[in-house]
Amino acid sequence: MGGHVDGFAEEAARARRALVREIEAYGALRDQAWRAAFSEVPRHLFVPSYCVSGTGGYERLRSGHPDPARRARWLRGAYRDEPLATRVRDGELVSSSSQPSLMAEMLEALDVRDGQDVLEIGAGTGYNAALLSHRLGAEHVTTVDLDEEITESARTHLAAVGYKPTVITGDGARGCPDRAPFDRIIATCTLPSIPYAWLTQCRPGALVLTPLSTGLVLLRVRDAAHAEGRFLATPAYFVALRGGNARFPRARPMGLPRPAYEDDRFRFLFTLAAESLDAREALALWQREGRPERERFGVTVSEGRQWAWLDDPEGPYAWPLPSG
Repeated sequence: MGGHVDGFAEEAARARRALVREIEAYGALRDQAWRAAFSEVPRHLFVPSYCVSGTGGYERLRSGHPDPARRARWLRGAYRDEPLATRVRDGELVSSSSQPSLMAEMLEALDVRDGQDVLEIGAGTGYNAALLSHRLGAEHVTTVDLDEEITESARTHLAAVGYKPTVITGDGARGCPDRAPFDRIIATCTLPSIPYAWLTQCRPGALVLTPLSTGLVLLRVRDAAHAEGRFLATPAYFVALRGGNARFPRARPMGLPRPAYEDDRFRFLFTLAAESLDAREALALWQREGRPERERFGVTVSEGRQWAWLDDPEGPYAWPLPSG
């Protein structure tokens, strides 16, 4: 039995080393502290089961399957650089483990320093909170999720690998005032706008990194009423914050050319400006401005208003976002 356990542990360690090399090839993990976190935190313990799509819908792989071949397939999948669907209800994805290379890019963009306090919105499997705990110490990490099943599962996974950050069941849009103030807030779910409650729970100079539209916006917080920043270059697709509105167009609007709609950069603009521009207006702007990349866009939050913009917060291209 001991040999089997040792063999499994070595197989998992090899898979983890291969994943780290793949993430490095992607261009992330330039920070050695994050490289150490991804090298040492065992992702497979946070995904004891997950779903993969097949011809007949979702197929669930799990660590405890009696067939050794199925268990081996589960372990290989746990260390692929891919998102994993961990909770599916009535055919709808409820929770997932994000793609590790994207997680690494987000964590490095968060630019944490020793001793800083981080709030994570969207506990998921607990893997991201474990990486943060490895880097900062669990006492500096708080993670929030609306679903009690998800938080309980995350808490169990975290304890199994020796981390005990604060895991809260609650509405992520409200943050966690009891643990404030925070130096960093990172969300792993898509929102239609920036919750104002987050800014009130930040120290001046804090950073907020959150999915918005189909991108990631990094905001610098000036005070409880002001924040501003630009989008990262990378695309990002996350499960929507529960109770929120994903606002992503599910069908190609009538009259919109398929090549434009299928261009990821156009769909980013189309979704970001959905409150103000119809499809044709968005397409005309996108073409006129040279098919702009995500990093030319940004978001400003100021005195109870917030808006997205192209190139300049006070420039001619700005679109209000829903009330946060």
